[in-house]
Amino acid sequence: MSDFLSLFLAPGLDAWTAFGLIALSALTSAITAAFGLGGGSLLIAVMSLFMPGAVVVPVHGAVQLGSNGGRAFFRRTFIQWQFVGWFVLGSALGALVGGRVATTLPEPVFKAAIALFLLYSVWLPKPRINRRGPLSTTIAGTFTSAVGMVVGISGPLVITFLRNLSERREIVGTHAFLMTCQNMFKLAAFILFGFAFADYVFLILAMIASGLLGTVLGGLLLDKLPERLFLTAFRLILTLVALDLARRAVFGA
Repeated sequence: MSDFLSLFLAPGLDAWTAFGLIALSALTSAITAAFGLGGGSLLIAVMSLFMPGAVVVPVHGAVQLGSNGGRAFFRRTFIQWQFVGWFVLGSALGALVGGRVATTLPEPVFKAAIALFLLYSVWLPKPRINRRGPLSTTIAGTFTSAVGMVVGISGPLVITFLRNLSERREIVGTHAFLMTCQNMFKLAAFILFGFAFADYVFLILAMIASGLLGTVLGGLLLDKLPERLFLTAFRLILTLVALDLARRAVFGA
């Protein structure tokens, strides 16, 4: 039994932390499935408390590939394909550019960047992207993908590209597909730059499996929660985690 449990241990993680992250993957996937956004930010914030920044971003990206892929599959009939092509092309370019930057950043800068982006995503207004020509769409994909390679999350920016969609299921489905593509490119870029995914493969697979379960149950468990209450609690939790990350970046604790 102990040999089986040891499969899910990754460098620097004990058993309780590993299984806590697996459970958290289910919870955060449920949050995103119900509200369209937020779960990935919470997941990377907590992962950053227990794992080095250079490890968090690729591992989180691999886990989110499963979570977003599952959500895109379940919402596939609502995907608005007219927003996909040029954005995906730009995302591929952004993964290469951002990946090169991400592999050179020191640990304190990683934590500070993630903390600042979390605070931005929670408290500051997001830009509105109204033009969707080939050039502007490609630039949007490139920029958001590059940001995601460095800080691990780009969902709050990507969803600004879809704000003009009026139907919530269309937003969730299209956003999930775009994020799936960005996560695929992120995974490929980190493999290209030499990240050792083999050390974390069982943890990643377990987090993907629990995330898929959370995606299925998300609507049933969380749709009844008042959105205003959820957003208030969510902002508070992310703010506290971001401030702790900033403290660790400054003081090295």
